[in-house]
Amino acid sequence: MPRFTFLTLLLSVFSFIGALAQSNEMFILAGSVYDSEQNSILKNRVIHVEGKKISNIGNNIKIPENAKIIDLSDYTVLPGFIDAHTHVLFDQEPQDDFAEHSISTLVLENQALRTLRGYRRAKSYLDVGITSIKDLGNSGQFLDVALRDAINEGTIEGPRIFAAGKIMSGFGGQIYGVQSGYEEIVNLEYRIINSPYDAVNAVREHVNQGVDVIKICADNLPNNTRLTRGEMQKITETAHDYGLTVTAHSISNRSAWDAIKAGVDGIEHGFFLADSTLKLMADKNVFLVPTENSRSYMDRYYKISGSNPDDLKWIEGYMSNMKERLMKAIEMGVTIVAGSDNYTDIGVSRGISSQDMFRTYYESGMKPLNILQSATYLSAKSLKKESEIGILKPGAFADIIAIKGDIEKDFIGSVENVVFVMKDGKVYMDNTF
Repeated sequence: MPRFTFLTLLLSVFSFIGALAQSNEMFILAGSVYDSEQNSILKNRVIHVEGKKISNIGNNIKIPENAKIIDLSDYTVLPGFIDAHTHVLFDQEPQDDFAEHSISTLVLENQALRTLRGYRRAKSYLDVGITSIKDLGNSGQFLDVALRDAINEGTIEGPRIFAAGKIMSGFGGQIYGVQSGYEEIVNLEYRIINSPYDAVNAVREHVNQGVDVIKICADNLPNNTRLTRGEMQKITETAHDYGLTVTAHSISNRSAWDAIKAGVDGIEHGFFLADSTLKLMADKNVFLVPTENSRSYMDRYYKISGSNPDDLKWIEGYMSNMKERLMKAIEMGVTIVAGSDNYTDIGVSRGISSQDMFRTYYESGMKPLNILQSATYLSAKSLKKESEIGILKPGAFADIIAIKGDIEKDFIGSVENVVFVMKDGKVYMDNTF
């Protein structure tokens, strides 16, 4: 055999062996599968994973001999959950004042240390099956973007992050009580908008920094300023021109109305939305991210803060109002996207704290499968990523989890009992044996 032919053959063999060694092909046997797009449970499916993505899914897939098989036939398999409202670069104790703690974080906490702490919080989401998060500011000088990039390049492990960068806000941001001589400190955390023209530049700045989504404060209570409708309109027009969605923090009904009229894609919180505003949201297909907490979370929070239980009688009325608002939004056809907004340290990991959103929605009256859809497909759709995450189908990222228990009969017990977590085709947890 000629020497060059032998070398070519040898290189081909080594290349084939190397490809086999690096192959990340596997077959997942799923007893039940949650179809997030159709919002239904399917039985006995096989999921074929190649590399970071799903190659195929069905009930008649031939599995080759000696293939790597993951047996999840005793569990319900779902796309990885998405928490659509997080702040992993910020943390406070229940007794802390938000403004004082924000200033302390900005002035006294090294940015590298802040990022490393954020990494620890972010990683904990994987432990509970949350494989993607939408991180909405309070993250310094685009530290969320840096954290996202470190995860994407494999330097550290964590969920898929959709980063907003600095929140765009009216004068003062959300840090109340800052004296006039120190307002520059607020600019370290927020992008203060001074005019419609400045709003255009702010979006350009964020685009240049590589953000995935734009977050604005339609109001910034308890500060008295707010973005004008004209400023918000310029933000949304410019962001949409660059292919980015815009979501608006809104507490008051007026600010939500103005933001929707200005063209935003979503409303965060929306605690005091009028029926007319909910109708407008439904008509314009503007999603809502409710960020309430369950009663057990509230009790734990205020116990840690040292509050007197007798002073908390208002909680029942508050929770009743929030339940009524959520149910009315659903009745009127508003798309509900799941988000926790839990940035307070209540003695558990950030991921476990985030799970409270499932309990909150369930106790408010949402049906189990609808909650799952809000935390998967609808959340991904709000990010324009419904073909990539929040769904199990060919071409989507292999972000796959499994839970133990009956979703319909014991929703909380099952959704909090995550036994298997895969992200990008890599297994991060397997407690099935």
